[in-house]
Amino acid sequence: MIHTSDKKELQSQSVGIDLDETLKRNKKVLIVDDDPDTVELIKRILRLSDFDVASARNGADAVKMAEKIQPDIVLLDLMMPEIDGRTTLKNLREITQAPVIIVSALVAKENIVDLLNSGSDDYITKPFHRDELIARIQAVLRRSRLMSVIDGVSIPEIGLTINFSKREVHFQGQFVQLSPKEYELLELLTKQMPHIVKYKEIADEIWGENNNYVRNRIKYLVHTIRNKFDEIKPDVNVIITADRVGYRIQTD
Repeated sequence: MIHTSDKKELQSQSVGIDLDETLKRNKKVLIVDDDPDTVELIKRILRLSDFDVASARNGADAVKMAEKIQPDIVLLDLMMPEIDGRTTLKNLREITQAPVIIVSALVAKENIVDLLNSGSDDYITKPFHRDELIARIQAVLRRSRLMSVIDGVSIPEIGLTINFSKREVHFQGQFVQLSPKEYELLELLTKQMPHIVKYKEIADEIWGENNNYVRNRIKYLVHTIRNKFDEIKPDVNVIITADRVGYRIQTD
């Protein structure tokens, strides 16, 4: 137990940051709705559930706000003047991968199905219950976290990370610029690891044909990929050659 005198002394001193607290960042929610009463109601509900909130009253402001705060999730109304919810959804998808929940009074089944097929992640009809809103948000965030985990591969043993949806490759913490064919080859090898991917499989998958020209192209691409990795860290062999068979990714 800490004595009162010790507590006073500790409080008077400069102290460090409690990382247990500061690393627990609240999720950011962007509310897009032209009705100020609805916005304030949703804000109160979300803030009581430990969400950070921001709002936009139209589609143009929604894009600007999304770029500014990088939300974890967006709640989007459909019936807005000038730029409606469908167009806003399309515009948001061009700048953020944050999940979008449509919040609307429209209840027609064809509208819901159409919007889910157009890139939204869920649909809530107005009026809604507070608990339902929070539960839907948390469920969508859980699915989003899962997708972010499985939509790529990380091999800490060699320092290689690939994001499949963004087609981005990082090696030893550095971004690696690959040509489209180089990326396709590396992605194929990582998706099949730790197994060897045979020349024929690579040829059929990437070129749609298997002949001597394609096999030479495969060897050349492996050579250029290795050169790019060697420029960053030459003592790590990322792609292993299985003599006369194919290639595999180093995993140990």
